[in-house]
Amino acid sequence: MKRLAFAAVFCLSVPLYAQQSVPEIKFHAQTDFFQLPPDLYFGEVAGVAVNSKGHVFVFSRGSTTGPAYGAAAAQLLEFDADGKFIREIGHNLYAWSYAHAVKVDNQDNIWVADKGSDMVIKFDP
Repeated sequence: MKRLAFAAVFCLSVPLYAQQSVPEIKFHAQTDFFQLPPDLYFGEVAGVAVNSKGHVFVFSRGSTTGPAYGAAAAQLLEFDADGKFIREIGHNLYAWSYAHAVKVDNQDNIWVADKGSDMVIKFDP
């Protein structure tokens, strides 16, 4: 019985000694970076990508309507490197049903995956 008690105490104390302090990651949050027009909002952001010019593409579910899920439809918004709104790409596109992911390839083509319509769409620059 003493061995069991000793083993229990030993096993419970090992994790306390094994833990190490985690280094702090220093960052500065800029919550007002994106400058949206007054009639747009992000809703749920499903994906973010950046092209070679520093333009930011935000694929979100909100501020729009669509063929499959109404207000849950997707919108792809482009911002310049300073966060200024440039344009909405593919406004009310048939494939926009439920935003999933966005990626920019090395030729600045924009690839978008929509899980509501089960489609992958490619936009050239």
